Amino acid sequence: MPSAAASAREILTRLHDVMAGRTPAQAKLNQVVGIIGEGLESEVCSIYLLREGVLELFATRGLAQEAVHVTKLALGEGLVGTIAEEVEVLNLDEAASHPDFAYKPETGEERFHSFAGVPIIRRERAVGVLAVQHLDPRRYADVEIEALQTVAMVLSELIANAGLIDAAATAGQRAQPTVATRIIGQKLVEGMAAGYAVFHQPRVVVEHTVAEDTDAERARVYAAFGKMREQIDRIAAQAEFGVGGEHEEVLETYKMFAYDEGWSRRINEAIDSGLTAEAAIERVQQRTRQRMRQIDDPLLADRMHDLEDLSNRLLRTVSGQMGTAAQLGLRQDTILIARNLGPAELLEYDRRRLKGVVLEEGSLTAHVTIVARAMGVPVLGRARDIRRQVGEGDLLLLDVIEGSCFARPTPAMEEAFEGRLQLRQRRRAAFAASKDLPPVTADGHRIGLMVNAGLRDDVAALDLTGADGIGLFRTEFQFLVSATLPQRERQQRLYKDVLDAAGDRPVVFRTVDIGGDKALPYLKAHGTDEENPAMGWRAIRLSLERDGLMRAQARALIEAAAGRTLNVMFPMVSEPWEFEDARALFETQRAWVEQRGRRLPAEIRYGAMLEVPALAEQLDILLPQLHFLSIGTNDLTQFLFAADRANPKLAERYDWLSVSILRFLRRVVEPAHAAGVPVAVCGEMGGRPLEAMALIALGVDRLSITPAAVGPVKAMIRSLDRGRLQAQLSTWLAAPPHDMRASLSGWAAANRVELS
Repeated sequence: MPSAAASAREILTRLHDVMAGRTPAQAKLNQVVGIIGEGLESEVCSIYLLREGVLELFATRGLAQEAVHVTKLALGEGLVGTIAEEVEVLNLDEAASHPDFAYKPETGEERFHSFAGVPIIRRERAVGVLAVQHLDPRRYADVEIEALQTVAMVLSELIANAGLIDAAATAGQRAQPTVATRIIGQKLVEGMAAGYAVFHQPRVVVEHTVAEDTDAERARVYAAFGKMREQIDRIAAQAEFGVGGEHEEVLETYKMFAYDEGWSRRINEAIDSGLTAEAAIERVQQRTRQRMRQIDDPLLADRMHDLEDLSNRLLRTVSGQMGTAAQLGLRQDTILIARNLGPAELLEYDRRRLKGVVLEEGSLTAHVTIVARAMGVPVLGRARDIRRQVGEGDLLLLDVIEGSCFARPTPAMEEAFEGRLQLRQRRRAAFAASKDLPPVTADGHRIGLMVNAGLRDDVAALDLTGADGIGLFRTEFQFLVSATLPQRERQQRLYKDVLDAAGDRPVVFRTVDIGGDKALPYLKAHGTDEENPAMGWRAIRLSLERDGLMRAQARALIEAAAGRTLNVMFPMVSEPWEFEDARALFETQRAWVEQRGRRLPAEIRYGAMLEVPALAEQLDILLPQLHFLSIGTNDLTQFLFAADRANPKLAERYDWLSVSILRFLRRVVEPAHAAGVPVAVCGEMGGRPLEAMALIALGVDRLSITPAAVGPVKAMIRSLDRGRLQAQLSTWLAAPPHDMRASLSGWAAANRVELS
């Protein structure tokens, strides 16, 4: 079987002559379907184009000619409509068995079994579909699909130049709205900012797809790679950060992608198929985007975003269109708009003018998020369709704390935003002034108030907030931002740096909670996908199976904590034996370190996270072995209610202040206190003043929350009479009110508890 490059090159050679001819566009398309059908030995080849919002059969070889310009499919209708709507490839040995199959009798296609179709893409949008069909049931080979995709790219140039598709589709944009619009998204880096919308980069449109001289195109790509790598090295060297930090590892990983030989090889193979340098880069980029849409693993998808960023940079370099908003310079306070960003691209912007970022994509573990956090730039992610809801120069009010952005606000909206911003600044000033005050209730009970962390840079929050320590250090973050498994020495350096920065304040290290929905591309838990990864092979389950991973982490923690107290807790413990096995593994590593005469921690304190409800039924067995117990309310809530917290339909359905949750927590706290084991809560519930108030009334000793929540929660604690609320809550739990949240809010207002 010929290679993809050879198959595509043979077809493109013939297409080049057709495109250069002076025949009308319809005649050219009629010739094109014949050439492709012959080249792939398919009885049918058809081209559907987007016209007036529907896909119209424009040319065919093998189907009834009477169906041309008659057969039409809506986006999402039939196999062709599905390909266009999802911008996905379909390759079927039996087309009629697919659930989206729609029979069109006028085409006479009932004789054909196999079907393959690829989207014709113009400016990131599907403007048509190229499909082939065969009499016999068979799946088309990968080389044939690759050839189809390459030909589809050339077709996009032909049909756009001929004006055969909707003007809006060719332009890749819709009319911008002019009224005030609220855009919601995911909170990536919290903060508030106002500024004018600036689009990160003008889209480089590939106008010429078929190469005249493949050697010359290859030379252009080599030169562009050299320039791009020089830019990345320079940006990484000039990044204005303090010494150390995960952002340094991020940039190293990003540089590794820039020097990846596999990526450059795929581009050269596309040039070999007959494409220009620009078209080859775009072709490989399209393939990357299609892979990204198929990837369930969010970490691997984040790494693919880095490759997308580098592809954009390479495309601009090879085309000579180097003008991004960063190069052109920001002239006023700016909110940057982009589909996604790479860390190097963010670093190119003037930090005095860059006030915030809104992304159509993005995630909490994406490299750009980590770098933005280090820069102190608020970021809103997952803002759907942001680039079509906002126009260049629109005034934007970005409030990541609320997870929203207002475009083209009315004067009343601006005034309200300014009021919230000033109030936030006043509150931050007040919280900063009270950071040295102890979190003691009005009736004299000291509550431990700690912060959650996962990056070296997060430790600075201890001094900024006056927190007692770090109640949850998520050690998996180092694994999530790294392209390869972090070696023990790297882990040890991180843990030592964190302990050094914390000084005499305690740090509770949670062993790696990876696997399931936090899978790593370089560490596969097992060979099959999981339907419910949150309850899958993750956390302590994976660590006990991959005990080499846990042994390395145990040694790194033990040696990093030499001469100090080491607090370590194990996540997602379901049975006491899991805790016992994990502790035994740590004790074995402690003995190993001691045998070699190395300095040991002064003490190792072991804890468990209660996230799995079943563990509550065996606390009598577990508690005598614990130094402390931490309740992970995020996972616990979804397991108690059988409600996926990532499902937006369920996110607000179940209340943390429901009687079910509060009774369950009381059932955990009371036996723990009887056993002399302090109880902490690590989760979003503890960071909300009203919910934290209820937790304190239940007897929770310590809260570990986000740094931003420390000030408001401390203000609540200092205004709370814990004893009075405990008595009232006991009454409510015995005879629950209709609305527990409303009852608690009313009690707080009547007793002047500060819930700002």
